[in-house]
Amino acid sequence: MKRVCCFLTLVFLVSFFGEGVAQQTYEKPALERDGSWSVIMIPDLQNYVKWGRNQPIMDLMMAWIEDNLDSLNIKMVVCVGDLVENDEKITNDYDGNQTTQQQWEAVSHAFSRLDGKVPYIAATGNHDYSIDRQGNRTSHYSEFFTSERNYLNQKILVQNSRNEQGKPTLENSAYELKGLNGQDYLFMTVEFAPRDTVVTWAKRIADMEQYREHRIVLVTHNYLNAKDEHTAGEVNWLFWEPYAIDNVIQKSQKIKLPLANNGKQLWEKLVQPASNIELVLCGHISGEGYRSDENVAGKAVHQMLFDAQSMGGGHRHGNGGDGWLRILEFFPDNKTVKVKTFSPFFGASPTSQQFAWKRDERNEYVILFD
Repeated sequence: MKRVCCFLTLVFLVSFFGEGVAQQTYEKPALERDGSWSVIMIPDLQNYVKWGRNQPIMDLMMAWIEDNLDSLNIKMVVCVGDLVENDEKITNDYDGNQTTQQQWEAVSHAFSRLDGKVPYIAATGNHDYSIDRQGNRTSHYSEFFTSERNYLNQKILVQNSRNEQGKPTLENSAYELKGLNGQDYLFMTVEFAPRDTVVTWAKRIADMEQYREHRIVLVTHNYLNAKDEHTAGEVNWLFWEPYAIDNVIQKSQKIKLPLANNGKQLWEKLVQPASNIELVLCGHISGEGYRSDENVAGKAVHQMLFDAQSMGGGHRHGNGGDGWLRILEFFPDNKTVKVKTFSPFFGASPTSQQFAWKRDERNEYVILFD
């Protein structure tokens, strides 16, 4: 009899609490303050583009952004790099069934939903580059991401530098948004592991008198790790050898990138010495990270990592990242930013909406500008 009572009690508890969870009210993303505006942060996209089956999730993410431009008052969209998995692939293997051309076409098509509707930054990651044995890098990036394709980008593009081949591209560029609740912003992006010349360029831009009172948001790929530390050590990358063994394309040994800077060096050479860089957004390393340090002017610099590429089943057998992205709501007080983590993929169906938000302290929090 005692066992029966215990069993019935267990059934009641499971039923009661299970029903409570199932009937939780789904909260559609919305601004918490009148007058707020937002930035959408897209993590690494490589695992969506390399499998044809995963690309529709990336398209869904972009469609959701397009659908919420007005309701969330989205002023800028930023992707933190690794737009593709492989910049030099024409064969299929265990790590993707899309060639380099197909990958770039897929991510370019996804961003085309935003063309003419909202400015966006597509940063470059290590996977977006090919290198030779000396570490010299090239990329198909500039063939697909140009200033002309989105007139709203071109309208606010105020600075750019040159890639390793000496050509002006958007790999290193800056965009000015003025008068957002009375505050001017400069959104700046620098290439993966930026070369010394790029760091010098970015530092000069930040030091210009015309941007002295701007709040600068720096977008780059490799900067912070999931232990909330600046990345350190030698910056390297690899290339794919012209051999496949058992359907596995062989990778070279890691090759040092000459004159490249890691996260610690970026902090020391660019971010900390600037009086107006107050927010850094990055990807590259799976997971979440956050830290705040003071810059030379004594202002807090909020530094945020968000990379969901290992979520949704991982690199080779997953769906690319469960559709996760971040909503950064800038309150009208010009000090408060509410960070939220949301998945349009889970949010699209009542069946999965209970999973559409990450509410833990690593994924939902408030930052305060000085």
